[in-house]
Amino acid sequence: MTLEHNPARGARLSPNVKIVTLRPCDVPPGGAIMNNDLSAQNITASGGMTLDELRAAVDAGAIDTIVMAAPDMQGRLQGKRVMPRFFLDNVLADASEGCNYLLAVDVEMTPVSGYDFASWDRGYGDFVFRPDLSTLRRAAWQEGAAIVLCDIALHDGTPAPVAPRSILRRQLDRLAAAGLTALAATELEFMLFRNTYEECMRRGYRDLDPANLYNVDYSILGTAKVEKVIRAIRNALEASGIRVENSKGECNLGQHEINFAYATALECADGHVIYKEAAKEIAQSQDHAITYMAKFNEREGNSCHIHLSLRDEANRPVFAAGGGHAPEFGHFLAGLAAHAAELSVLFAPNINSYKRYAVGSFAPTGLVWGHDNRTCAFRVLGHGRSLRVENRLPGGDVNPYLALAGMIAAGLDGMERRLPAQPAFTGNAYHGDLPRVPRTLSDALALWRHSAFAREAFGEQVVAHYARMAEVEVETFAAAVTDWERIRCFERM
Repeated sequence: MTLEHNPARGARLSPNVKIVTLRPCDVPPGGAIMNNDLSAQNITASGGMTLDELRAAVDAGAIDTIVMAAPDMQGRLQGKRVMPRFFLDNVLADASEGCNYLLAVDVEMTPVSGYDFASWDRGYGDFVFRPDLSTLRRAAWQEGAAIVLCDIALHDGTPAPVAPRSILRRQLDRLAAAGLTALAATELEFMLFRNTYEECMRRGYRDLDPANLYNVDYSILGTAKVEKVIRAIRNALEASGIRVENSKGECNLGQHEINFAYATALECADGHVIYKEAAKEIAQSQDHAITYMAKFNEREGNSCHIHLSLRDEANRPVFAAGGGHAPEFGHFLAGLAAHAAELSVLFAPNINSYKRYAVGSFAPTGLVWGHDNRTCAFRVLGHGRSLRVENRLPGGDVNPYLALAGMIAAGLDGMERRLPAQPAFTGNAYHGDLPRVPRTLSDALALWRHSAFAREAFGEQVVAHYARMAEVEVETFAAAVTDWERIRCFERM
Protein backbone atom coordinates (compact mmCIF):
# COMPACT_ATOMS: atom_id res chain seq x y z
CA MET A 1 0.00 0.00 0.00
CA THR A 2 1.35 3.41 -0.92
CA LEU A 3 0.68 6.38 1.28
CA GLU A 4 0.72 10.09 0.79
CA HIS A 5 1.64 11.27 4.26
CA ASN A 6 2.14 9.94 7.72
CA PRO A 7 -0.49 11.24 10.14
CA ALA A 8 1.69 10.22 13.06
CA ARG A 9 4.55 12.42 11.85
CA GLY A 10 3.25 14.76 9.12
CA ALA A 11 5.79 13.62 6.51
CA ARG A 12 4.74 14.02 2.88
CA LEU A 13 5.50 12.05 -0.24
CA SER A 14 4.48 12.63 -3.84
CA PRO A 15 1.14 14.42 -4.23
CA ASN A 16 0.29 11.92 -6.97
CA VAL A 17 0.47 8.94 -4.64
CA LYS A 18 -2.97 7.62 -3.71
CA ILE A 19 -4.10 5.55 -0.78
CA VAL A 20 -5.42 2.10 -1.54
CA THR A 21 -8.40 1.58 0.74
CA LEU A 22 -8.44 -1.99 2.01
CA ARG A 23 -11.61 -3.79 2.98
CA PRO A 24 -11.83 -3.53 6.75
CA CYS A 25 -13.27 -7.04 7.04
CA ASP A 26 -13.33 -10.13 4.86
CA VAL A 27 -16.74 -11.08 6.24
CA PRO A 28 -19.64 -9.10 7.68
CA PRO A 29 -20.04 -9.05 11.47
CA GLY A 30 -21.46 -12.42 12.44
CA GLY A 31 -21.21 -13.50 8.81
CA ALA A 32 -20.03 -16.96 7.90
CA ILE A 33 -16.54 -17.90 6.83
CA MET A 34 -17.83 -21.21 5.53
CA ASN A 35 -15.36 -21.56 2.65
CA ASN A 36 -11.98 -22.00 4.25
CA ASP A 37 -10.18 -22.73 0.98
CA LEU A 38 -7.63 -19.93 0.67
CA SER A 39 -5.28 -21.71 -1.71
CA ALA A 40 -6.40 -19.75 -4.75
CA GLN A 41 -5.93 -16.36 -3.11
CA ASN A 42 -2.91 -14.34 -4.13
CA ILE A 43 -3.16 -11.24 -1.97
CA THR A 44 -0.36 -9.42 -0.24
CA ALA A 45 0.21 -6.51 2.08
CA SER A 46 2.86 -3.89 1.40
CA GLY A 47 6.22 -5.61 1.71
CA GLY A 48 4.55 -8.95 2.32
CA MET A 49 4.51 -12.18 0.35
CA THR A 50 2.04 -13.62 -2.08
CA LEU A 51 1.29 -17.33 -2.01
CA ASP A 52 3.23 -17.71 -5.24
CA GLU A 53 6.24 -16.02 -3.60
CA LEU A 54 5.87 -18.26 -0.57
CA ARG A 55 5.75 -21.39 -2.71
CA ALA A 56 8.86 -20.26 -4.59
CA ALA A 57 10.71 -19.54 -1.34
CA VAL A 58 9.71 -22.94 0.04
CA ASP A 59 10.84 -24.71 -3.14
CA ALA A 60 14.17 -22.86 -2.95
CA GLY A 61 14.65 -23.85 0.69
CA ALA A 62 14.58 -20.22 1.86
CA ILE A 63 11.45 -20.74 4.01
CA ASP A 64 11.16 -23.82 6.23
CA THR A 65 8.79 -22.53 8.95
CA ILE A 66 5.44 -20.72 8.96
CA VAL A 67 4.53 -18.94 12.18
CA MET A 68 0.72 -18.95 12.44
CA ALA A 69 -0.39 -16.61 15.22
CA ALA A 70 -3.41 -14.71 16.49
CA PRO A 71 -3.46 -11.90 19.08
CA ASP A 72 -4.94 -12.89 22.43
CA MET A 73 -6.77 -10.70 24.94
CA GLN A 74 -3.49 -9.21 26.14
CA GLY A 75 -2.35 -8.48 22.57
CA ARG A 76 0.25 -11.27 22.61
CA LEU A 77 0.79 -13.57 19.63
CA GLN A 78 -0.35 -17.14 20.25
CA GLY A 79 -0.23 -19.96 17.76
CA LYS A 80 1.94 -22.60 16.13
CA ARG A 81 5.00 -23.10 13.96
CA VAL A 82 3.85 -25.04 10.92
CA MET A 83 5.86 -26.83 8.26
CA PRO A 84 5.39 -25.02 4.92
CA ARG A 85 4.23 -28.06 2.92
CA PHE A 86 1.55 -28.79 5.51
CA PHE A 87 0.54 -25.12 5.47
CA LEU A 88 0.25 -25.04 1.67
CA ASP A 89 -1.37 -28.45 1.24
CA ASN A 90 -3.63 -28.62 4.29
CA VAL A 91 -4.01 -25.38 6.25
CA LEU A 92 -4.96 -23.28 3.23
CA ALA A 93 -7.79 -25.69 2.44
CA ASP A 94 -8.99 -26.47 5.97
CA ALA A 95 -7.48 -23.76 8.23
CA SER A 96 -6.14 -24.94 11.61
CA GLU A 97 -7.44 -25.33 15.13
CA GLY A 98 -6.39 -24.37 18.64
CA CYS A 99 -7.81 -24.57 22.15
CA ASN A 100 -10.38 -21.87 22.83
CA TYR A 101 -8.95 -21.36 26.31
CA LEU A 102 -6.53 -18.92 24.63
CA LEU A 103 -9.30 -16.30 24.94
CA ALA A 104 -10.10 -17.21 28.55
CA VAL A 105 -6.81 -17.26 30.45
CA ASP A 106 -4.89 -14.77 32.53
CA VAL A 107 -1.39 -13.46 31.86
CA GLU A 108 0.09 -16.64 33.35
CA MET A 109 -1.96 -18.77 30.90
CA THR A 110 -4.08 -20.11 33.76
CA PRO A 111 -7.62 -21.15 32.76
CA VAL A 112 -9.97 -18.80 34.59
CA SER A 113 -13.60 -19.42 35.51
CA GLY A 114 -16.35 -16.93 34.76
CA TYR A 115 -16.04 -16.74 30.97
CA ASP A 116 -19.09 -17.68 28.91
CA PHE A 117 -17.00 -18.11 25.74
CA ALA A 118 -14.84 -20.97 27.06
CA SER A 119 -14.82 -22.91 30.33
CA TRP A 120 -14.36 -26.30 31.98
CA ASP A 121 -18.13 -26.75 31.78
CA ARG A 122 -17.96 -26.29 28.01
CA GLY A 123 -15.01 -28.65 27.75
CA TYR A 124 -12.44 -26.15 26.43
CA GLY A 125 -12.91 -27.18 22.83
CA ASP A 126 -11.19 -25.82 19.75
CA PHE A 127 -11.72 -22.75 17.63
CA VAL A 128 -10.37 -22.13 14.15
CA PHE A 129 -7.22 -20.21 13.21
CA ARG A 130 -8.02 -18.76 9.78
CA PRO A 131 -4.91 -17.24 8.12
CA ASP A 132 -5.34 -13.69 6.82
CA LEU A 133 -3.07 -13.91 3.79
CA SER A 134 -2.83 -10.14 3.51
CA THR A 135 -0.56 -10.35 6.57
CA LEU A 136 1.76 -13.05 5.15
CA ARG A 137 5.37 -11.84 5.26
CA ARG A 138 8.90 -12.93 5.96
CA ALA A 139 9.79 -13.07 9.64
CA ALA A 140 13.24 -11.69 8.93
CA TRP A 141 14.33 -11.89 12.59
CA GLN A 142 13.99 -15.70 12.47
CA GLU A 143 16.08 -17.79 10.09
CA GLY A 144 13.98 -19.41 7.35
CA ALA A 145 10.64 -18.21 8.72
CA ALA A 146 7.51 -16.50 7.45
CA ILE A 147 4.65 -15.27 9.63
CA VAL A 148 0.92 -14.95 9.00
CA LEU A 149 -1.66 -13.53 11.40
CA CYS A 150 -4.94 -15.33 11.81
CA ASP A 151 -8.53 -14.45 12.53
CA ILE A 152 -10.18 -16.63 15.14
CA ALA A 153 -13.44 -18.21 14.03
CA LEU A 154 -15.98 -20.60 15.50
CA HIS A 155 -16.65 -23.98 13.92
CA ASP A 156 -19.66 -22.66 12.01
CA GLY A 157 -17.33 -20.18 10.33
CA THR A 158 -18.47 -17.04 12.18
CA PRO A 159 -15.82 -14.76 13.68
CA ALA A 160 -15.19 -15.34 17.39
CA PRO A 161 -16.96 -12.28 18.83
CA VAL A 162 -14.53 -11.71 21.73
CA ALA A 163 -11.32 -12.05 19.68
CA PRO A 164 -9.47 -8.69 19.55
CA ARG A 165 -9.15 -8.75 15.77
CA SER A 166 -12.90 -9.40 15.44
CA ILE A 167 -13.70 -6.52 17.79
CA LEU A 168 -11.64 -4.06 15.75
CA ARG A 169 -13.04 -5.38 12.45
CA ARG A 170 -16.60 -4.71 13.61
CA GLN A 171 -15.79 -1.07 14.34
CA LEU A 172 -14.04 -0.77 10.97
CA ASP A 173 -17.16 -2.19 9.34
CA ARG A 174 -19.16 0.60 10.97
CA LEU A 175 -16.74 3.13 9.55
CA ALA A 176 -16.89 1.53 6.11
CA ALA A 177 -20.69 1.68 6.17
CA ALA A 178 -20.32 5.43 6.65
CA GLY A 179 -17.83 5.63 3.76
CA LEU A 180 -14.86 6.15 6.07
CA THR A 181 -11.43 4.58 6.54
CA ALA A 182 -9.30 4.90 9.69
CA LEU A 183 -5.55 5.47 9.40
CA ALA A 184 -3.38 4.95 12.44
CA ALA A 185 0.12 4.65 13.86
CA THR A 186 1.34 3.68 17.32
CA GLU A 187 4.38 4.99 19.20
CA LEU A 188 5.40 2.15 21.47
CA GLU A 189 7.99 2.76 24.18
CA PHE A 190 10.01 0.07 25.94
CA MET A 191 12.86 -0.34 28.41
CA LEU A 192 15.96 -2.30 27.43
CA PHE A 193 18.10 -4.20 29.95
CA ARG A 194 21.50 -5.85 29.68
CA ASN A 195 20.10 -9.02 31.20
CA THR A 196 18.43 -12.05 29.65
CA TYR A 197 14.81 -12.75 30.49
CA GLU A 198 15.89 -15.78 32.51
CA GLU A 199 18.34 -13.69 34.51
CA CYS A 200 15.65 -11.06 35.13
CA MET A 201 13.35 -13.77 36.44
CA ARG A 202 16.03 -15.28 38.69
CA ARG A 203 16.71 -11.82 40.14
CA GLY A 204 13.02 -11.36 40.87
CA TYR A 205 13.08 -8.43 38.41
CA ARG A 206 15.15 -6.44 40.92
CA ASP A 207 18.62 -4.94 40.52
CA LEU A 208 18.50 -5.16 36.73
CA ASP A 209 21.01 -3.42 34.46
CA PRO A 210 19.34 -0.78 32.25
CA ALA A 211 21.00 -0.41 28.87
CA ASN A 212 21.47 3.32 29.50
CA LEU A 213 22.33 4.90 32.84
CA TYR A 214 21.00 8.39 32.14
CA ASN A 215 18.20 10.13 30.24
CA VAL A 216 18.90 9.60 26.51
CA ASP A 217 15.80 11.38 25.15
CA TYR A 218 16.82 12.39 21.60
CA SER A 219 20.48 11.71 22.46
CA ILE A 220 22.55 10.40 19.54
CA LEU A 221 25.47 9.53 21.80
CA GLY A 222 23.31 7.73 24.34
CA THR A 223 21.41 5.70 21.76
CA ALA A 224 24.66 4.74 20.00
CA LYS A 225 25.46 2.61 23.05
CA VAL A 226 22.56 0.28 22.24
CA GLU A 227 22.54 0.66 18.47
CA LYS A 228 23.49 -2.99 17.96
CA VAL A 229 20.15 -4.09 19.39
CA ILE A 230 17.99 -1.23 18.10
CA ARG A 231 19.48 -1.43 14.59
CA ALA A 232 18.77 -5.15 14.47
CA ILE A 233 15.13 -4.50 15.36
CA ARG A 234 14.74 -1.68 12.82
CA ASN A 235 16.28 -3.67 9.99
CA ALA A 236 14.44 -6.90 10.77
CA LEU A 237 11.06 -5.17 10.79
CA GLU A 238 11.85 -3.27 7.59
CA ALA A 239 12.90 -6.54 5.93
CA SER A 240 9.62 -8.06 7.11
CA GLY A 241 7.57 -5.47 5.24
CA ILE A 242 6.81 -3.20 8.21
CA ARG A 243 8.02 0.25 7.22
CA VAL A 244 10.24 1.83 9.86
CA GLU A 245 10.59 5.59 10.22
CA ASN A 246 13.04 6.10 13.05
CA SER A 247 14.20 5.18 16.52
CA LYS A 248 15.00 7.48 19.43
CA GLY A 249 15.89 7.48 23.08
CA GLU A 250 13.41 8.29 25.83
CA CYS A 251 13.54 9.59 29.40
CA ASN A 252 13.73 6.58 31.69
CA LEU A 253 16.94 4.59 32.05
CA GLY A 254 17.32 2.31 29.04
CA GLN A 255 14.06 3.57 27.53
CA HIS A 256 13.62 3.77 23.74
CA GLU A 257 11.01 3.76 21.01
CA ILE A 258 10.93 2.75 17.35
CA ASN A 259 8.36 4.41 15.11
CA PHE A 260 6.66 3.03 12.03
CA ALA A 261 4.84 4.52 9.06
CA TYR A 262 1.09 4.76 9.38
CA ALA A 263 -1.35 2.36 7.75
CA THR A 264 -4.99 1.40 7.92
CA ALA A 265 -6.07 0.74 11.48
CA LEU A 266 -6.03 -3.05 11.13
CA GLU A 267 -2.61 -3.05 9.48
CA CYS A 268 -1.36 -0.74 12.22
CA ALA A 269 -2.48 -3.13 14.97
CA ASP A 270 -1.06 -6.11 13.10
CA GLY A 271 2.29 -4.40 12.65
CA HIS A 272 2.29 -3.40 16.33
CA VAL A 273 1.95 -6.95 17.65
CA ILE A 274 4.45 -8.37 15.15
CA TYR A 275 6.97 -5.67 16.10
CA LYS A 276 6.47 -6.28 19.81
CA GLU A 277 7.13 -10.00 19.41
CA ALA A 278 10.11 -9.50 17.08
CA ALA A 279 11.75 -6.92 19.33
CA LYS A 280 11.64 -9.23 22.34
CA GLU A 281 13.07 -12.13 20.35
CA ILE A 282 15.86 -9.99 18.88
CA ALA A 283 16.76 -8.54 22.28
CA GLN A 284 16.90 -12.04 23.78
CA SER A 285 19.16 -13.22 20.95
CA GLN A 286 21.65 -10.54 22.06
CA ASP A 287 21.35 -11.36 25.78
CA HIS A 288 19.14 -8.36 26.45
CA ALA A 289 15.55 -8.09 27.70
CA ILE A 290 12.77 -5.66 26.83
CA THR A 291 9.78 -4.72 28.94
CA TYR A 292 6.68 -2.92 27.70
CA MET A 293 5.01 -2.80 31.11
CA ALA A 294 3.34 0.56 31.63
CA LYS A 295 5.24 1.45 34.81
CA PHE A 296 8.42 -0.48 35.60
CA ASN A 297 9.65 1.86 38.33
CA GLU A 298 8.92 5.28 39.84
CA ARG A 299 10.40 7.14 36.87
CA GLU A 300 8.66 7.69 33.52
CA GLY A 301 6.43 4.87 32.31
CA ASN A 302 6.21 3.24 28.89
CA SER A 303 3.61 4.96 26.73
CA CYS A 304 1.89 3.86 23.54
CA HIS A 305 0.58 6.99 21.87
CA ILE A 306 -1.96 6.19 19.15
CA HIS A 307 -2.38 8.59 16.22
CA LEU A 308 -5.64 8.41 14.27
CA SER A 309 -7.22 10.19 11.32
CA LEU A 310 -10.11 9.44 8.96
CA ARG A 311 -10.48 9.54 5.18
CA ASP A 312 -13.64 9.48 3.10
CA GLU A 313 -14.33 7.39 0.00
CA ALA A 314 -12.64 9.99 -2.20
CA ASN A 315 -9.49 9.83 -0.03
CA ARG A 316 -10.18 13.28 1.41
CA PRO A 317 -9.23 14.04 5.02
CA VAL A 318 -12.31 14.11 7.21
CA PHE A 319 -10.83 16.07 10.10
CA ALA A 320 -9.53 19.05 8.11
CA ALA A 321 -11.46 21.88 6.47
CA GLY A 322 -9.72 24.80 4.84
CA GLY A 323 -6.99 25.86 7.19
CA GLY A 324 -8.62 24.43 10.31
CA HIS A 325 -10.81 21.72 11.78
CA ALA A 326 -13.88 20.28 10.11
CA PRO A 327 -17.00 20.12 12.31
CA GLU A 328 -16.73 16.32 12.18
CA PHE A 329 -13.39 16.51 13.98
CA GLY A 330 -14.95 18.46 16.82
CA HIS A 331 -17.68 15.84 17.17
CA PHE A 332 -15.09 13.03 17.04
CA LEU A 333 -13.02 14.67 19.78
CA ALA A 334 -16.16 15.21 21.86
CA GLY A 335 -16.95 11.50 21.59
CA LEU A 336 -13.43 10.55 22.66
CA ALA A 337 -13.56 12.81 25.70
CA ALA A 338 -17.10 11.76 26.62
CA HIS A 339 -16.37 8.02 26.62
CA ALA A 340 -12.68 7.82 27.56
CA ALA A 341 -13.29 7.03 31.23
CA GLU A 342 -15.74 4.19 30.59
CA LEU A 343 -13.41 2.75 27.92
CA SER A 344 -10.34 2.87 30.17
CA VAL A 345 -10.32 -0.93 30.39
CA LEU A 346 -9.48 -0.93 26.68
CA PHE A 347 -6.76 1.73 26.98
CA ALA A 348 -5.28 0.65 30.34
CA PRO A 349 -6.02 -3.05 30.92
CA ASN A 350 -3.80 -3.90 33.91
CA ILE A 351 -3.33 -2.97 37.56
CA ASN A 352 0.08 -1.55 36.66
CA SER A 353 -1.38 0.61 33.86
CA TYR A 354 -2.87 3.11 36.30
CA LYS A 355 0.40 3.77 38.11
CA ARG A 356 1.62 5.48 34.95
CA TYR A 357 -0.90 8.33 35.33
CA ALA A 358 0.92 10.85 37.49
CA VAL A 359 1.23 14.64 37.54
CA GLY A 360 4.17 15.87 35.50
CA SER A 361 4.89 12.43 34.05
CA PHE A 362 3.91 13.05 30.38
CA ALA A 363 1.15 10.48 31.00
CA PRO A 364 -2.17 12.36 31.04
CA THR A 365 -4.72 12.56 33.83
CA GLY A 366 -7.14 15.12 32.35
CA LEU A 367 -9.67 13.79 29.80
CA VAL A 368 -9.58 16.84 27.53
CA TRP A 369 -8.03 17.72 24.18
CA GLY A 370 -5.59 20.45 23.33
CA HIS A 371 -3.53 21.74 20.41
CA ASP A 372 -0.05 20.20 20.62
CA ASN A 373 -0.47 19.96 24.38
CA ARG A 374 1.23 16.92 25.92
CA THR A 375 -0.54 17.39 29.25
CA CYS A 376 -3.91 16.47 27.66
CA ALA A 377 -5.26 12.98 27.07
CA PHE A 378 -5.94 13.89 23.44
CA ARG A 379 -3.35 15.94 21.62
CA VAL A 380 -4.32 17.44 18.26
CA LEU A 381 -1.44 18.07 15.91
CA GLY A 382 -0.62 18.43 12.24
CA HIS A 383 -2.54 20.42 9.66
CA GLY A 384 -4.36 19.80 6.41
CA ARG A 385 -4.03 16.17 5.37
CA SER A 386 -1.79 15.42 8.36
CA LEU A 387 -4.30 16.69 10.96
CA ARG A 388 -4.91 13.93 13.49
CA VAL A 389 -5.57 13.14 17.13
CA GLU A 390 -2.99 11.50 19.36
CA ASN A 391 -4.46 9.40 22.17
CA ARG A 392 -1.92 9.60 25.02
CA LEU A 393 -3.84 7.36 27.44
CA PRO A 394 -2.51 3.89 26.45
CA GLY A 395 0.68 2.49 27.92
CA GLY A 396 3.10 -0.02 26.45
CA ASP A 397 0.94 -2.86 27.80
CA VAL A 398 -2.05 -1.94 25.63
CA ASN A 399 -3.76 -4.31 23.21
CA PRO A 400 -3.77 -2.16 20.04
CA TYR A 401 -6.84 -3.83 18.53
CA LEU A 402 -8.97 -3.01 21.56
CA ALA A 403 -7.62 0.53 21.94
CA LEU A 404 -8.23 1.37 18.27
CA ALA A 405 -11.69 -0.18 18.45
CA GLY A 406 -12.45 1.98 21.48
CA MET A 407 -11.22 5.16 19.81
CA ILE A 408 -13.27 4.50 16.68
CA ALA A 409 -16.41 3.59 18.61
CA ALA A 410 -16.20 6.71 20.79
CA GLY A 411 -15.39 9.03 17.90
CA LEU A 412 -18.16 7.58 15.74
CA ASP A 413 -20.66 8.11 18.53
CA GLY A 414 -19.61 11.74 18.73
CA MET A 415 -20.05 12.15 14.98
CA GLU A 416 -23.34 10.25 14.78
CA ARG A 417 -24.89 12.16 17.67
CA ARG A 418 -23.12 15.37 16.69
CA LEU A 419 -21.88 15.92 20.21
CA PRO A 420 -21.01 19.59 20.66
CA ALA A 421 -17.34 20.34 20.13
CA GLN A 422 -15.45 21.41 23.23
CA PRO A 423 -12.92 24.25 23.09
CA ALA A 424 -9.27 23.25 23.12
CA PHE A 425 -7.80 23.14 26.60
CA THR A 426 -4.89 25.50 27.12
CA GLY A 427 -2.38 25.38 29.91
CA ASN A 428 -1.52 22.56 32.29
CA ALA A 429 -4.17 19.82 32.22
CA TYR A 430 -2.68 18.18 35.30
CA HIS A 431 -4.39 20.89 37.33
CA GLY A 432 -7.89 22.27 37.46
CA ASP A 433 -11.41 20.91 37.73
CA LEU A 434 -11.34 18.48 34.80
CA PRO A 435 -12.72 15.00 34.18
CA ARG A 436 -9.97 12.57 35.15
CA VAL A 437 -8.68 9.13 34.25
CA PRO A 438 -9.97 6.46 36.66
CA ARG A 439 -7.54 6.07 39.54
CA THR A 440 -7.43 2.27 39.52
CA LEU A 441 -8.38 -0.72 37.39
CA SER A 442 -11.20 -1.40 39.87
CA ASP A 443 -12.64 2.06 39.15
CA ALA A 444 -12.26 1.52 35.40
CA LEU A 445 -13.90 -1.90 35.63
CA ALA A 446 -16.97 -0.45 37.36
CA LEU A 447 -17.35 2.19 34.63
CA TRP A 448 -16.93 -0.39 31.85
CA ARG A 449 -19.30 -2.92 33.41
CA HIS A 450 -22.11 -0.38 33.76
CA SER A 451 -21.55 1.48 30.48
CA ALA A 452 -24.64 1.58 28.28
CA PHE A 453 -22.46 3.02 25.51
CA ALA A 454 -20.02 0.09 25.63
CA ARG A 455 -22.91 -2.38 25.39
CA GLU A 456 -24.34 -0.56 22.41
CA ALA A 457 -20.98 -0.27 20.64
CA PHE A 458 -19.48 -3.68 21.40
CA GLY A 459 -22.31 -5.91 22.59
CA GLU A 460 -23.10 -7.56 25.90
CA GLN A 461 -20.80 -10.54 25.27
CA VAL A 462 -17.71 -8.39 24.69
CA VAL A 463 -18.44 -6.19 27.71
CA ALA A 464 -18.90 -9.21 29.98
CA HIS A 465 -15.80 -10.95 28.61
CA TYR A 466 -13.42 -8.06 29.12
CA ALA A 467 -15.02 -7.14 32.43
CA ARG A 468 -14.09 -10.64 33.58
CA MET A 469 -10.54 -10.14 32.30
CA ALA A 470 -10.18 -6.96 34.39
CA GLU A 471 -11.87 -8.60 37.37
CA VAL A 472 -9.35 -11.47 37.30
CA GLU A 473 -6.47 -8.98 37.39
CA VAL A 474 -8.02 -7.14 40.35
CA GLU A 475 -8.68 -10.38 42.25
CA THR A 476 -5.20 -11.76 41.59
CA PHE A 477 -3.49 -8.57 42.72
CA ALA A 478 -5.64 -8.35 45.85
CA ALA A 479 -4.47 -11.84 46.82
CA ALA A 480 -0.78 -11.16 46.22
CA VAL A 481 1.71 -10.16 48.93
CA THR A 482 4.09 -7.60 47.44
CA ASP A 483 7.67 -6.57 48.15
CA TRP A 484 6.32 -3.18 49.24
CA GLU A 485 4.30 -4.85 51.98
CA ARG A 486 7.24 -6.93 53.20
CA ILE A 487 9.57 -3.92 53.30
CA ARG A 488 6.99 -1.80 55.06
CA CYS A 489 5.68 -4.36 57.51
CA PHE A 490 8.25 -7.10 58.17
CA GLU A 491 10.00 -5.42 61.10
CA ARG A 492 8.13 -2.24 61.81
CA MET A 493 4.57 -3.49 62.15
